[in-house]
Amino acid sequence: MTLIDSVRARLKDAVGAKGFSEDADEIAPHLVEWRSKYQGQTSLLLKPRTTEEVSAVLAICNETATPTVPQGGNTGLVGGQIPFHGEVLLSLSRLDRVRRVDGTDMSMVAEAGVVLAKVHEAALEADCFFPLSIASEGSATIGGNLSTNAGGVNVLRYGSTRALVLGIEVVLADGRVLDLLRTLHKDNTGYDLKQLFIGAEGTLGVITAAALRLFPKPTTSETAFLAVRDPEAAVALLHRLQNATGGLVSAFELIARQGLQFVLDHIPNASDPLAKPSSWYVLTEVAAAGELPIKDLVEKSIQSAIEDGVVTDGVVASNETQRKALWHLRESMSEAQKFEGGSIKHDVSVPIDKVPAFLKQGIALVEKLVPGVRPVPFGHIGDGNIHFNFSVPKGGDNKAFLARWDEVSHAVHDLVRDFHGSISAEHGLGVMKRDEILRYKSQTEMDVMRALKKTLDPKNILNPGKVV
Repeated sequence: MTLIDSVRARLKDAVGAKGFSEDADEIAPHLVEWRSKYQGQTSLLLKPRTTEEVSAVLAICNETATPTVPQGGNTGLVGGQIPFHGEVLLSLSRLDRVRRVDGTDMSMVAEAGVVLAKVHEAALEADCFFPLSIASEGSATIGGNLSTNAGGVNVLRYGSTRALVLGIEVVLADGRVLDLLRTLHKDNTGYDLKQLFIGAEGTLGVITAAALRLFPKPTTSETAFLAVRDPEAAVALLHRLQNATGGLVSAFELIARQGLQFVLDHIPNASDPLAKPSSWYVLTEVAAAGELPIKDLVEKSIQSAIEDGVVTDGVVASNETQRKALWHLRESMSEAQKFEGGSIKHDVSVPIDKVPAFLKQGIALVEKLVPGVRPVPFGHIGDGNIHFNFSVPKGGDNKAFLARWDEVSHAVHDLVRDFHGSISAEHGLGVMKRDEILRYKSQTEMDVMRALKKTLDPKNILNPGKVV
């Protein structure tokens, strides 16, 4: 699209001299996503500083039917934050204030551009804890987290982002500000409107601030890296630990040896925690506030699992340095894959008890399609979410392999459907899965989603071409 000069001038005036850029070099990093799968284009980057400026921008865009793409920290993985057709790019990065933290009410109000790591710091300063934890938390923003309903490693214990939100402030397509920024823990007065915008990827409104739910700060934790016999054993171990600790398992991550080997081969300061290799591993963390005997509970449970052959080897972190080293292995999985050539990736979920069967059938399915492919499944087995990734065969042709992305994904997603799962567990739909989802959602579901879009954004100016 071509932006009319008069509209361009009005938008620039709405955000002031420091609130826009037309510099191609400054705009360029906003136009490519982390995996370099998508490349966008725009001639105008807007950087509003306040909710009022966002409101003014959207009022102009709505009046002139000018499409705009909201963007947080640009850490999305499905292209939802990229302007593909010259749309105005609306960065929320300058809305970066933590407005207040209340340790008594166990809540925080943070603007959309606040980086997740800063939210963690602000919570800790109030002797509280905000549990959302993802690998990109040093650059991902709260607005982006809400817009994609981010998951992460602590969903098992605390739920995904939508479970951590008490209220939001959102600017509608026509510029009106919908103030739902309440910190009430109970409010049963009709439709829960905030949930419409969480996970909507900026297609229904632009979130400018959120009231977040805080929790007591964990004072004790145990982190263990364990070799397990197979994925069935991993699921059995999860139930053992949950029962032993009264549901205090906060993270439970499955790792295949191939993925760990990539990390050991390519990531600095990575070392194998165990003396002998295993086909499968689990990284788990149990945490609690107060004086609870977590150490004894965890170690007894692990020892019992070893005696029963569920766990074959393991190590428990004895200090924070060791804990961070273990998590460094898990958090480097995606980065390490880049060094091994092209990879076809899936963010899927199935019922927890079905994960082992899904892995067995899914790996066999893709290996039949692409002989020599290297499976790299890993992720949040504790909540049924597996990052079901495959790297190009050793010495294979990257371009030819990646050209089969749709073919492989269709096959994997059909299998996910057979297991009554989801083809997007935590990354969203964006543009990558916008058309793919039509194969799996019912016509009624899609009709309702389209009706919501038409009602809240009748001129289709908010992130057009994404989600629906």
